[in-house]
Amino acid sequence: MKAMILAAGLGNRMRPLTLHTPKPLLEVGNKPLIVWHIENLKRIGVTQIVINTAWLAEKLVDYLGNGKQWGVEILWSHEKEGLETAGGIINALPLLGTAPFILVNGDVWTTYNFEPLLTHQLNDDLAHLILVQNPPQHTQGDFTLNGGRLSTFEQQQTGEALTYSGIALISPQMFKGLSHGKQPLAPLLKQAMQQGKISGEKMTASWVDVGTPERLQALDQMLK
Repeated sequence: MKAMILAAGLGNRMRPLTLHTPKPLLEVGNKPLIVWHIENLKRIGVTQIVINTAWLAEKLVDYLGNGKQWGVEILWSHEKEGLETAGGIINALPLLGTAPFILVNGDVWTTYNFEPLLTHQLNDDLAHLILVQNPPQHTQGDFTLNGGRLSTFEQQQTGEALTYSGIALISPQMFKGLSHGKQPLAPLLKQAMQQGKISGEKMTASWVDVGTPERLQALDQMLK
C-alpha cells in the first residue's frame, strides 16, 4: 500500500513561521511534522510515499530528498499553485496507482497507529475516515458517526458529531472522471456519504491540529 502526505498548503495561519519554511517542516520535539508521519508509515511497512508540494517546494525536496534516509521512497507530485486536497490527489493519481492508499494531512501530529488501515477492506466504500473528539477550535465537528458509518449533518442528526483527523484510507475511484484543477475534498466526501459509501472510526490516540504558532509551541513543549 502507498501513502500520500499533503504538504502543498501555504500555511497562512502559521505566519510568520511559514514565510520561509513550509508548514510540514516546522519542528515539534526536535523533528519536522512530516518526518513524524514518514517514520510512522515506515514502521508499518509503507515505504512508497507520495508528497505533493506547491509553497516552498524546493525546501521540502532539499530536506527530504528521495526518502532514503528514512528507509522509504518519496515520490514527488509538484503543483504550480496549490490545488487543494482533491485537486492535489487527482494530480498525484499517476503516482498513487489504482489501489486504496493512506492519506495524511502534513500539518497534524498524532500517535495513531496506521497499521489497521493496511487490512481494512473498503469493499464498495470510497473511503474510511479516522475521526477525533472535537477540539476547542472546532467544537461543532465535521460529520456524524453512527455504527461505523459517516453521514453529513443534513443527513443524520443522531450519532456522534466528530472532527475529521486528516487521516483516511481512500479509494482512487472517488476521483474517477474528475478533471484536473483546484478542488476541495469535503464536497466529494459529503457526496459519497449521501450515497452511503463512507465508513469511519473514532481515534483513541493523541492528535493535534498544528494550525497556529501557539498550538505548535504547546505541542513542542509537551513532547520535549
